[in-house]
Amino acid sequence: MSRSATIQRKTAETDIELTLELDGSGIASVSTGVGFLDHMLTLLTRHGAFDLSVRATGDLHIDDHHTVEDVGICLGLAIQQAVGDKRGICRYGAMTLPMDETLVTTALDLSGRPAFVWNVQIPTEKIGTFDSQLAAEFWNAVSSNGRMNFHALLHYGANSHHIVEAVFKAAGRSLRAAVSRDPRMGDQLPSTKESL
Repeated sequence: MSRSATIQRKTAETDIELTLELDGSGIASVSTGVGFLDHMLTLLTRHGAFDLSVRATGDLHIDDHHTVEDVGICLGLAIQQAVGDKRGICRYGAMTLPMDETLVTTALDLSGRPAFVWNVQIPTEKIGTFDSQLAAEFWNAVSSNGRMNFHALLHYGANSHHIVEAVFKAAGRSLRAAVSRDPRMGDQLPSTKESL
């Protein structure tokens, strides 16, 4: 059975169509109008071994905020939908990932309970034209709408681009682990509550 989802979301601020295939091969087709976000989503897709298509238009004449946050909302909804009833998945995923001088850990739990912890200090306000604060806004939106625990921790690092890139790569690896099927679990839910 295909573990995929297509989310369409249109507001007065953005118009987004996002398709996610969890059991993909790392193929990204992304166009949001925000170049740095496109780059990060492409990295996320490759390291998550997903297939991801995103087409977004937004009020970029104001700033990138609504587009970045709303793409995060759509990605979270797609993860939640594509993973289905969560039977037989690993549920948890974590990765400590180096990116040159930077070291980042992300950890997540597809628990059905949103929780977001961002312990990532980005040293500059901008990465090119991208507002650095939007990295946290994006992952908060993914976490809330994907109904997952998401933790990001910067151990150390100096370059803002490397720091955010490491978060997205580590998150891709963490998601890949969490949604992976556990052959020892069969179709059991990975919870003693029998509910996720």
